[in-house]
This record gives sequence, structure tokens and C-alpha cells, in this order.
Amino acid sequence: MSKKKFKETTVGQLLFGAASVINPTLGSVLQGVTSPKEAIAAITKSDAPADDKIKLQQIIFEQQNKEIEAITSRWQADSMSDSWMSKNVRPLVLVWCIVIFSMAGILDSIETLPFHINELWNDTFEKIMMSVVLAYFGGRTTEKASSIFKK
Repeated sequence: MSKKKFKETTVGQLLFGAASVINPTLGSVLQGVTSPKEAIAAITKSDAPADDKIKLQQIIFEQQNKEIEAITSRWQADSMSDSWMSKNVRPLVLVWCIVIFSMAGILDSIETLPFHINELWNDTFEKIMMSVVLAYFGGRTTEKASSIFKK
């Protein structure tokens, strides 16, 4: 499964469509951007009027917030479910990643074993671990904060 190009994503399509409507100059500035961060940087550097820049940047932020809220609501629905698997999949993935990452690190550090982690896999493990840990603890923090604010 290949990753979608930015202009094929929901945020990208919304951004390019809105840019063309708000100010055609901004539409041409955004050609070639590959992420919302690059888009915001390109908008900021452009010669378009400040009001147009602000409108487009607000659209980007609003769409990103909607996507984050959708993910959070799915996670909350999972935690409210009666299914054991949906309630425990995030903690199990976290534990599995920590165990595999730790075992690979230990095996790689023993000189007498012919086990070595390739740099490509090392980078991959690092990115996966960061994603899982941030998603788990970030999601838990969001769930706790939202329950506190509801009270």
C-alpha cells in the first residue's frame, strides 16, 4: 500500500480547491508541496494579501483538527466497546513493540551472537516506537483530559 500524495488527501484537495477560490496566486504557490507544514510555509512566504493567507491557513488548521478529533472519537468508541480486543489493542501493541524493540537491542548488543540490526530496520523500529508511544500516551491523555473537562 503506497502512501497518498498530499494533493490526493482530503486536506490536500480541500487546500488546493480553497486556494484557487481564495486567490489564484496561492493555488500556484502550493504546487509541489507535500505536507500541510510545507503548505503553510509556502503560504506564509507568498506575496498574496494577508487576509487570503490567514483564510487558507485557518482552513488547513480546521481540517487537521477535524481529522484529529475523528481519530480521538474512534479511540473513545473502542474504549467504550464491550469487546475485549478493541479495549486492549493499543496497550497490547505498545507492549509488543517494547518487547520486540528491547529483545532486538539486547541481541544486537551481545558480541558473541551473529545478530545485527540493519540501519534501515533500526530507523523503522525507532519510527514505529515513537508513533506507538506517542499515539498511546497522547490518546490516553486526550481521553483523560476530555473526561475531566466534561465533569
